[in-house]
Amino acid sequence: MRAAIAASMAYDTIMVFEGKFTDHILPDQIHKINLSFLSPRMRREYGGCAGNIAYNYKLIGGEPVPMGMVGDDFGPYREHYKRCGIDDSCLPEAKDSYTAQCFIVTDLHNNQLAGFHPGAMGLSAQIPLSQAGTVACGIVGPDPKDAMQLHTQQMADAKLPFILDPGQNILLFDGPELLALIERAPVLVCNDYEAELIADKTGLSLTELAQRVPALIVTLGAEGSIVRERGTETRVAPVPAQAVKDPTGCGDAYRAGLLLALAKGVPLIQGAQLGSVLGSIKIAVQGCQNHQPTLAEIRALYEAHYGAWPF
Repeated sequence: MRAAIAASMAYDTIMVFEGKFTDHILPDQIHKINLSFLSPRMRREYGGCAGNIAYNYKLIGGEPVPMGMVGDDFGPYREHYKRCGIDDSCLPEAKDSYTAQCFIVTDLHNNQLAGFHPGAMGLSAQIPLSQAGTVACGIVGPDPKDAMQLHTQQMADAKLPFILDPGQNILLFDGPELLALIERAPVLVCNDYEAELIADKTGLSLTELAQRVPALIVTLGAEGSIVRERGTETRVAPVPAQAVKDPTGCGDAYRAGLLLALAKGVPLIQGAQLGSVLGSIKIAVQGCQNHQPTLAEIRALYEAHYGAWPF
């Protein structure tokens, strides 16, 4: 059940400003903003789409192979992966570079200011699919444009069952480029907002998009997800969360469920159900890789909501 996961690896640094941004922004001075927000609380989390998907895939018994260029500051993340038993052989370090980093300041109303430094991630196209060895399936997620094009082509050429998850990097592609990626993929997954972006970029409706790819899966946050394949459409109900503490990384957790379905030849609807279970577990914990359910707990939650465990 080895799976190649080609997407971003990143650190997330989150700071909390104990006030409201709007109290410090003067509407008549927005042409010359120069602000500093004292943030007494700060935490650094392991993140990135590949990083998060790999973590969740390991929780459900998979053997993830995350693929991405990282910087020479990756040491703590690598040690974390070793503790988790995650293969780090496709995470080479670029000398004198930083691992991709997202810096976020949030206020007490959950407004956010963020800056993203791609760092070594810009070199991820230097990692070929062949470096991952024998894998059962794969996923291509947000990454530099050239890396996404390369890994999509390599997975298609290898006739590997894989998921295309362009995410926030949809904006890197023009319509024909995006459609070329989609038409190589057995499965396209996106959230409802991203689905509208794809439709706008390609000029195709969701119904038309579903005819260009064997499976189209659209996530709807707390409303669940929709799986379209072979002319059918199935609504997958969500799993209610015990608490809502941090939605960041829930989509990556969901994608790990889809990946296990591909790896085991299980219907994608059941993969979406497992993804919903993982998302509900993740959202109750702060940070993208801090939830630690056992496989038995994941299975019990699945069976309570969807019936017999198919994996």
